[in-house]
Amino acid sequence: MTWTCRHCSETIEDQFDSCWKCGANSDGFPESDFSPETAPLPEFSKSVQAVVLTTAPSLEGYQIIETLDIVSSECVYGMNLFRDMFVWARDIVGGRSESSQKVLRDARKICLMELRREAESLGANAVIAVALDYSEISGNGKSMLLLVASGTAVLVSPKAAG
Repeated sequence: MTWTCRHCSETIEDQFDSCWKCGANSDGFPESDFSPETAPLPEFSKSVQAVVLTTAPSLEGYQIIETLDIVSSECVYGMNLFRDMFVWARDIVGGRSESSQKVLRDARKICLMELRREAESLGANAVIAVALDYSEISGNGKSMLLLVASGTAVLVSPKAAG
């Protein structure tokens, strides 16, 4: 199965939530004036935002009532050709690439919020042992960033004082 990007009309395989070419999300970004640097982050409900994430195997001050399931979210972003050229130049002369850092930061924020959404849909109020895995996918002159966030969705409650 495939879907068509509403921004650039690129055909995308169904397993990807974002367009490899322009980075547009299949259901979260506006159809016009899209740019990975200026696009707003998708809106998430307050209950999704309330899901606590931690890289630790437990949540201090809370007890795990129920372990629900492993959850994950994946984000794939196209790396703009001009951005790639500037990164190449930065690689030679040194320095930081602010545009690439912003793409990485936004990818992390979106991926973690989608991880929260996945956990909340299971009835969880926390995700423990969160891990982030960044990879580059390239071929046919195209370069994409893949970010996978995963963890264990749990239901926690505050530990009784005493």
